Amino acid sequence: MNAPQDTRALLRWYLEAGVDETIGEVPVDRTAAPATPAATPPEAPGAAPREVLAERPQAPPPSAPPPPLSSPPPPPSPPGADEAVRSAVALAAAARDLDDLRTALAGFDGCALKKTAMNLVFGDGNPGARIVLIGEAPGADEDRQGLPFVGVSGQLLDRMLASIGLDRSQVFISNTVFWRPPGNRTPTPGEVATCQPFVERMVELIDPEILVAMGGAAAKTLLARNEGIGRLRGRWYTYSTAKMPRPVQATAIFHPAYLLRSPGQKRTAWLDLLAIKAKLAELAP
Repeated sequence: MNAPQDTRALLRWYLEAGVDETIGEVPVDRTAAPATPAATPPEAPGAAPREVLAERPQAPPPSAPPPPLSSPPPPPSPPGADEAVRSAVALAAAARDLDDLRTALAGFDGCALKKTAMNLVFGDGNPGARIVLIGEAPGADEDRQGLPFVGVSGQLLDRMLASIGLDRSQVFISNTVFWRPPGNRTPTPGEVATCQPFVERMVELIDPEILVAMGGAAAKTLLARNEGIGRLRGRWYTYSTAKMPRPVQATAIFHPAYLLRSPGQKRTAWLDLLAIKAKLAELAP
């Protein structure tokens, strides 16, 4: 028997099994140990000295866990934001149709999102649609293709429209901002403000009968209200600008991306879609 090799094999087996500490053969109930050590009896004369074991230092208490990381706040509006809004108002007002408006946006440098995005995401659908749907901001798929709602949430939106007999040839779809925010973060108020004149002009040029805000951010921007989407949805409002010939019936629905995360709300979304269908029938000539 080769004792050293057998010993090494046994130790290797222990390590592979997860054993990383050696203890005594007899278990010790530490919880039952007395709070203070018992008095050591005096040694008899001539007795051999006892072996003194060093006390094992206690492990330091665990440190408090670090605070949870939070998303960085959106960047503040850059200097000159007011001038950018004035420029947007002038460019948007000069557009005579959607092609002019797209050209004006392509040449507009007042929104910082343009510097980090791949493409301008203007809109998609029928320029003479009876219904316009506005979301919050383009995502990664939209940024690559230059079209709104072409990712997974866009596929759900197409199914939602189909459920009430609509498709993209009968509606017009866009967002409150026309470039993707980095990392899909929420657009800043300044970024929304610089794009809002173009959104308003878009609605003026299309002159729809119904305006639908998809999601809380779009609803607050278009309807100029502070309530959350849960309170804004299911109700009808009026939307108008100085250049619109008449007010537009407006409502809010859950954003398709939210419905993907919260499928339990799809029944509520279905009721909102039925209300839009009924409003379209009511406004039909």
